[in-house]
Amino acid sequence: MSLSSAGPDPGSNDPPGPLDPLDGGGLGAAEALELLRCGELEISGRLVDASNATLLCEIHAGGSEARCVYKPVRGERALWDFPDGTLAGRELAAYEVSEAMELGIVPPTVLRPGPFGEGMVQLWIDVDTTVDLVELTRSDDPRLRRIALFDAVINNADRKGGHLLPAPSGRVYGIDHGVTFHTDDKLRTLLWTWRGERLTNAETALLRGLSGSLEAGLGERLAPLLTTAEISAVRARVERLLRRRRFPMPSADWPAIPWPPF
Repeated sequence: MSLSSAGPDPGSNDPPGPLDPLDGGGLGAAEALELLRCGELEISGRLVDASNATLLCEIHAGGSEARCVYKPVRGERALWDFPDGTLAGRELAAYEVSEAMELGIVPPTVLRPGPFGEGMVQLWIDVDTTVDLVELTRSDDPRLRRIALFDAVINNADRKGGHLLPAPSGRVYGIDHGVTFHTDDKLRTLLWTWRGERLTNAETALLRGLSGSLEAGLGERLAPLLTTAEISAVRARVERLLRRRRFPMPSADWPAIPWPPF
């Protein structure tokens, strides 16, 4: 699969939709969200490489079924520099921001009760295993450019290569957004290809739209998930990006790339 195949041009005004059914077990976005909210969860395994409890589940309701990931809050390891909220809450907040920007980066995600209590439940995305992730992350692929902009907005402190999912449709999704939305600048990512580059008009329009959403319904949806200070910090980052009209540069005050990078 060519790294430049599929995915929108970064200057395009037509970002991808919220979910390609080819990637989510044949489900559309609305159907996936309804299933995730109301379906019965059956645990089928555990992803042992994850640092927090991450369970692979089958979910079904009526005639619909799919695979999903369930991360119960009680299985989270406390982070000293993220004392407020939960990883699960920040995962859902990342999905809400992705949807508000109409980027379709984060797979359908909900917060709901499960076998081990409340947790994040996210649709499983099938991965195109022919894509070389190392080569992909070193490229200037426009699909990653949108993710780099999204990470700058949510202040992603842990964008590793393994958190990128190249899917059969040719789209690239992003997962594992529990270490995000800090009030201090903590951006750590493999996606520095566009550091300091000027934002396109389309990217600026996305940010202006997000700024408006934060003052409307999005702000209300984020309120149960993030602190007031964290939501204010999102607004401040968006305003800074609009003012500078450039992708952020790596900081000299902390490692710019997460470890391990994959």
